[in-house]
Amino acid sequence: MPVDHYENFPVASLLLPARLRPAVETIYAFARSADDLADEGNATADQRLAALSAYEMELDRIASGQPTTIPLFQPLARIIREHSLPLQPFRDLLSAFKQDVAIQRYETFDALLDYCRRSANPVGILMLHLYDAATEPNVRDSDAICSALQLINFWQDVAIDLEKQRVYLPQEDLLRFGISERDMSERRTHDAWRALMWFEVARTRAMLLSGAPLALRLPGRIGWELRMVVQGGLRILEKIEAIDFDVHRRRPKLDSSDWLRIVWRAIRMRTSLRASS
Repeated sequence: MPVDHYENFPVASLLLPARLRPAVETIYAFARSADDLADEGNATADQRLAALSAYEMELDRIASGQPTTIPLFQPLARIIREHSLPLQPFRDLLSAFKQDVAIQRYETFDALLDYCRRSANPVGILMLHLYDAATEPNVRDSDAICSALQLINFWQDVAIDLEKQRVYLPQEDLLRFGISERDMSERRTHDAWRALMWFEVARTRAMLLSGAPLALRLPGRIGWELRMVVQGGLRILEKIEAIDFDVHRRRPKLDSSDWLRIVWRAIRMRTSLRASS
């Protein structure tokens, strides 16, 4: 689910076929490692960018059939060959991580979605390729789900991101609703803030639901995995609403009491989506 470090990625899930778990774990290790290069530790911005550029060079080596020089990339090269995975999603992830080093604000929602296209959507695309299901309609709906999950992560992490000097709420939306960064740093949850967050939650929910039919089209385990992911994202949005949008002081997340609800909703998903359409 969209909590920390690609936790919407179904790492070693019981719903994953055993034959795909090594590939999923390897892709996760790549994404987690690259994300940490961009975010963790005390490295300078130039050092972070250089480390991510080194990762890009390793992808170039894989593309040209040369041996890799970083141990992480040896199993990655193997699963890319075994599953005929495209390299562009890996390159897109690195592009997004580089952007995290250099950019801390987004002027428009479209600019934020472009970031999501590279920071989140590649995960779904790679999963579809692992299942031989990367058709155009499936990729379209997967992109909607993954971008929505990334946005949910931003909305639940407003306070955490601000501590890192990052604001993912679009500047145009802050201006529209009359919210300043001082309001955010002082943790003001007033009517204008609630209106802003209601707006962001509503359009994120609509985006997530627009991609949800993918979970019903995909057969077997991947379909059930995706149903759980979608319902988990929807549940976090509900929890943001339940705390009256005060994400400054409380970080909504899934706990054990949510899982029965999520499973039940996943089972009833076909009926509920039909009723809402």
